[in-house]
Formats: sequence, C-alpha cells, structure tokens
Amino acid sequence: MDQLWRFFDGGPVRGSIFTPESVLLSLLLAFVLGQVLAWVYYGTHSGLSYSRSFVQSLILITVVVAMVMAVIGNSIVTAFGLMGALAIIRFRNIIKDTRDIAFIFCSLVVGMAAGSQRYPIAIVGTATLASIAVYLHLISFGSHRPQNAFLRFNLRGSLGNDHPLPAVLKRFCSGFSLISVQDTPHADGAEYAYQLMIRDRNRNEEMLSALDGVPGISDITLTMQEELLEV
Repeated sequence: MDQLWRFFDGGPVRGSIFTPESVLLSLLLAFVLGQVLAWVYYGTHSGLSYSRSFVQSLILITVVVAMVMAVIGNSIVTAFGLMGALAIIRFRNIIKDTRDIAFIFCSLVVGMAAGSQRYPIAIVGTATLASIAVYLHLISFGSHRPQNAFLRFNLRGSLGNDHPLPAVLKRFCSGFSLISVQDTPHADGAEYAYQLMIRDRNRNEEMLSALDGVPGISDITLTMQEELLEV
C-alpha cells in the first residue's frame, strides 16, 4: 500500500530505482509517451519545414533522456560526468520553427519524469501537453489574416459614390480597402487594385459573376493569399 501511495504521489517507488525491471518500465513508458508526442506533432504540424527524422527524434530523445536519468540515479558524480560527456557533442542542426523547440523540450521533460520513475507526472504531463497542442491546432490560435485576397480589374469611367461596386464587395467581404488606381493607356478608365477579407471562399465564383455584371468592369483577376509560412 505504501508503494502504491508513492506511485500516485508522483515520487519514485522505494527500492526500485536500480532494478532492471524498473528501468525497463521507465524506458517502455518513455517510448509510449514519446510516440504520443510524435503523433500529436505529426497531426498538428502545418508548414513546409516537416521532417520525418525530427518526428522520430522526438521518440528517441524521450527514451534517451529516460535512460540518462536511470544512469544518473542518485549519484552526483555520475551526473557531472554525463554533463561533461554531453558537452563534447556539438549539435549543428538548425531548428527553423520555434514550435519544434517546444516539442523537443516536452520530450526532454517527459523523458526526465519517466526516467526518474515519476510515472504519474509523465503520463498526466504528456496528456496535458498533447491536449493543449491539439486545442491550439483546432482553433488555429495565433493566425492573423486581416486581408486574404487581392482583386484587380479595369473600370471604364469613374468610381463615384453611387457606383454599384462597393455594394457587391460588401455582400461577399467583411472588409475591403483600395490599394492603387492606375490609368490604363489607350482606354477610357483605370486599373483598380483592392485587398479583400472574404467571408466564404466557396462563394468566390458567385462574387466574380456579380462583379462581371457590374457595368464597365473588365479583366477581373482574383488572387487568394494563403497564410504566411516561415521557412
């Protein structure tokens, strides 16, 4: 009963730190929890910097750190020896995405918890981190796209206050702003450029048809702007 209480209390089980069974349990738990982090990273990743080796490294880092914690145990001398050995290694791989650094840090912490036999902390911590990552991915937290489309067209005549064009744009866009007006050579009119915030991208064809029906408008071009990605 005392060992069971220690297990749920988050501390190591007495007398099992240096046994082969406890070390094997720590490594297997680190392997499973590392896979959970890797699957969450794989499912929530977006962008162009995906790497298969990085996903596999998340699992390996968790297991290796758990093994390091098992090797250290309660020995301060061993801890300093491992620190000196690791200081010799030079990691020259450039991490392009700060989110990748966060997952590496999660793997390190989970591996430390599993290796030190703080199993409840490792399990609950992994579940919490995975839930937060999935939640942030589902709600697209941090996305900022005030303008998501670029509209260009030629218009004969002038764009007055009673022109039907603004009414058409208000039907399909939550906001729009005029970027530039350039006179077209050998024509009675000008070329207009707008930035748009389209409410529903599935209605783009309908909006283009409505714009095509406005008198004097020709050569309509609509370009959708995807979310900017850091590479």
